[in-house]
Amino acid sequence: MQITAKTPWEKSVGDLPMHLEYFDGTMFEMVEGIAAERPEAVAFDFMGRHTTYRKLVQEVERCAKALKTIGVRENDRVTIALPNCPQAIYMFYAVNLIGAVANMIHPLSAEKEIEFYLNDSKSVTAITLDQFYNKFENIRKNTSVVNIIIASVKDELSQPLKAGYMLTEGRKIKKIPKDAPVIRWREFMEMSRMCFYNYRVKRTSGDPAVILYSGGTTGTTKGIVLTNLNFNALGSQVLAANPMFEKGDRMLSAMPMFHGFGLGVCIHTMLSNGGRCLLVPRVTPKEYAKLIVKCNFVAGVPTLYEALLRLQGMEKADLSKLKGVFSGGDSLSVELKKKLDKFLADHGAKVQVREGYGTTETVTACCLTPPHMFKEGSIGVPFPDTYIKIVRPDTDEELPYGEEGEILLAGPTVMKEYMNHPDETAKTLRTHADGLTWVYTGDLGFMDEEGFIYFRGRAKRMIISSGYNVYPGQLENILDAHELVQMSCVIGVPDPYRVQKVKAFVKLAKGVPANDETKRTLMDYCRKNIAKYAMPYDIEFKDDMPKTLVGKVAYRVLEEEELKKANAAD
Repeated sequence: MQITAKTPWEKSVGDLPMHLEYFDGTMFEMVEGIAAERPEAVAFDFMGRHTTYRKLVQEVERCAKALKTIGVRENDRVTIALPNCPQAIYMFYAVNLIGAVANMIHPLSAEKEIEFYLNDSKSVTAITLDQFYNKFENIRKNTSVVNIIIASVKDELSQPLKAGYMLTEGRKIKKIPKDAPVIRWREFMEMSRMCFYNYRVKRTSGDPAVILYSGGTTGTTKGIVLTNLNFNALGSQVLAANPMFEKGDRMLSAMPMFHGFGLGVCIHTMLSNGGRCLLVPRVTPKEYAKLIVKCNFVAGVPTLYEALLRLQGMEKADLSKLKGVFSGGDSLSVELKKKLDKFLADHGAKVQVREGYGTTETVTACCLTPPHMFKEGSIGVPFPDTYIKIVRPDTDEELPYGEEGEILLAGPTVMKEYMNHPDETAKTLRTHADGLTWVYTGDLGFMDEEGFIYFRGRAKRMIISSGYNVYPGQLENILDAHELVQMSCVIGVPDPYRVQKVKAFVKLAKGVPANDETKRTLMDYCRKNIAKYAMPYDIEFKDDMPKTLVGKVAYRVLEEEELKKANAAD
C-alpha cells in the first residue's frame, strides 16, 4: 500500500511526475544557483526594505568569513535564536556554507530551555537579539558557548523606520553594557575582512545541516538532525505540488524559522526556487492582514486564520493575487475551513485553503491537499517520492483502506537521526522488507482508496497551542522541582482560539496552603522557567491526583473533567 501522489495530483494539476530529480548539493549552493540566474530579483523584504539575490549571497559570504574568523569549523553547531529577520537568513546559510550545523531555537525560550538547547547541541557560538541578551548571559557559564553574537532589528531598518523603532520598541530594550563579552552584529560582519583563507567547506547532500527540536514519538524534547537533501527535496516537492508558482511570486514568511514549516516551506523552498519572502519578525493578525493582500502564497496555523476572520477593517481587502493558502501545524477543523474558504471567495481569491500534514522528522509537510480536489476532513495526499502507509500501531502490519492505525512516512525528507538518542532513533526509524526506512509518527489516521489521508489524533502525549508543540512532561519536571510542589500534571484544555491552552494541576507539599499567594508564587516561578507560549493559563490545586491501575497519574481523567466543564459552560 505504498501510495505515491501520482493519481490524485494528476487529476488536479496535470502530468506531475511520480519521481523528481533532487539537487545534489547544499542548501546554500541551491540558493546560490538562483542568485546566479536572477541576481537583481528581490529575495526578501523586511520592514519595507528589499534585498536582492546578489546582495543575499554577498552578505551570506561575509557572514561565513566572519564565522571562520571567530573559529567556527566544519561540523560545529551554531545556535540561531532569532525571529524572521535578515540576520537570521544570512546566518542560517552562512553556517551551511562553512559546513557547520544550524541549531534553530525559539528566541522566546526560557533560560533553562536555552541552556538545555546549547548543551544538548554542544553549540560553540550563538546569535540572538539584543532584547534577549540577559537570558543568554545568565546561563552562558553553564554551557560550552565561546561567542555570543548580538543582532538588533534596528540594524536592518531604513532610516525613517529606524527612528520610529527607537522611539517605540527600541526604548523597551535594556541597554547591553559596553564591556559585555559579546560581539555586536556589525562588528561581527566586519571581521570578514580578516578571513584570507578558503571559507567554503565542501559538503554533500546527505551531510547534517540543521537541528530542529521536537518531542519525537515520546513527548521528550529531542534535537532532530536534518540534512541538506531533506530541505532541498522538500523545496522541489512543494514546487511540484504547486505548478502555479512562478519565479518572483511572494510568500508571506510569518511562520517562525525555528519551526520546520517556517524554515522549510516559507524560507528555503522560496529562496531555492526564485521566490520572494516577506519576512515578518512578530506575527500578529493585524500585520498578517496588512501583508496578505501583497502576497501570492501564505502559510499559517489555524489559530492565526481564526484571528484573521475576526479582524476589523478587512471588508475591502483584495485577495485576488493569492495562488495558494496553506494551513499546517495543527488540524484545521471542517468548520474553520468552510469559514475561511468563504472569506477568501468574498475577497476575490480564486483559491481555497489547502491543509497539509507532516512532522519535524520529515522537516515539515509531506502531505498536501491538491489545488482542485478537496475531500472533507482529509489532509491530502503524499508529495512525489513520499510514501505513507497505515499500520497496526507499533508494527509493520499494513491495514486495509478505511481502517484506522498508525501513520508511517518514508521519502527523501526523512531525518538523519535524533541527536544523542540512538535508542529513540532506532524505535522511530525502521527499515521494512520493502527496503524503505519508515518514520513511526505515533499519529493515528486512515487512508481511502484514492490515497487521501485522514488524520485522527496524536497518539503521543503532546499539547498543540497556537501551532506550538508543548510537552507536558517538560512542564511537569519544572513544576515538580519547586519546593512547594509534591506532584503535578499538565494537560491541554480545548480553546476556541488557540485550539488548546495549557493547564497545570498541582498536589502541594505537606503543610503548604492552597491559597492565592501560593498560586502567585508558582505562576511567577513558571514565568521564569517556561516559555511564554507554553505558560499554564491556570494552576488548580488537587488534594490527590487520579491514578491508573499501575499508579501513573491518569491525565486523561483530568482532560475528561475539563471537557465536561467546558461543555457545561456552553
